[in-house]
Amino acid sequence: MLNVIVPTLNAAADWPRFAPALLQCIDPKQVLIVDSDSTDDTVRLAGEAGFAVLSIAREEFNHGGTRQRAAVMVPDAEILVYLTQDAILAGPDELKKLLSAFEDPAVAAAYGRQLPRVGARGIERHARGFNYPPVPQVRELASREQLGFKAIFISNSFAAYRRSALMEVGGFPSDVIFGEDTVTAAKLLMAGYKVAYVAEACVYHSHAYTLLQELERYFDIGVLHSRERWLLDEFGMANSEGKRFVFSELRYLVRRDILQIPSALIRTGCKLLGYRLGRLEDRITPKLKRSLSMNARFWERS
Repeated sequence: MLNVIVPTLNAAADWPRFAPALLQCIDPKQVLIVDSDSTDDTVRLAGEAGFAVLSIAREEFNHGGTRQRAAVMVPDAEILVYLTQDAILAGPDELKKLLSAFEDPAVAAAYGRQLPRVGARGIERHARGFNYPPVPQVRELASREQLGFKAIFISNSFAAYRRSALMEVGGFPSDVIFGEDTVTAAKLLMAGYKVAYVAEACVYHSHAYTLLQELERYFDIGVLHSRERWLLDEFGMANSEGKRFVFSELRYLVRRDILQIPSALIRTGCKLLGYRLGRLEDRITPKLKRSLSMNARFWERS
């Protein structure tokens, strides 16, 4: 049995595209919306679509803990599919394509390809093409020798997990700032399972981050790597992948959107600064951490 789990917060603006795309792929009774105290019509719209709804207080939301809580609420589901509210399934067979990865009993998790949203400019489009290429891939622990940190790349914006394997490694962690998908993928590989990238299964999902948001996002990545140092010890640093991304981005923009090159260079500086500050978070005051983070509520709980 399959269940789709979607954390939401004020998703009404995304609903006209999100809900119809999901409903053409699955019975609404197999969808659980976990809503963090939305102030718009999200809960009403979800109910009208036939989805089950769990409402939680906004301060209770945690990237890993909330997803794990939802998993416990659907105990009969053998496969758990996670979407975000702005990930729009590209066609009626996307879930079927994603689930095909589980025909291999060693595959414990699978994630699909994310395509740039309509109207995305060069920076946004390149990021999706770089991280989500058209070639599928299945990774195991030995893949770290070739891929390094990239071996544990996965995104819960469009991912599925085999329940038995997920629970075997303790489920999603509730004590990380974000990146619960990365931590879980690492644990699954170390437990002897495989993680599949299913390039044929697609969603439209991308973001036009501001410079401040880039800094905040990479601050949080730095915090994750600082607090979960074992990820770097087991899978290596992500430095070489970061350099490869920068040079790839510049080559892409020269050909496709040259006017965005200044922005791309400034963004790279913001990312680097944010990441380095995140790695040094134990030397930063709580107030400053909240102002630097994309997940400010994490620090309130901490």
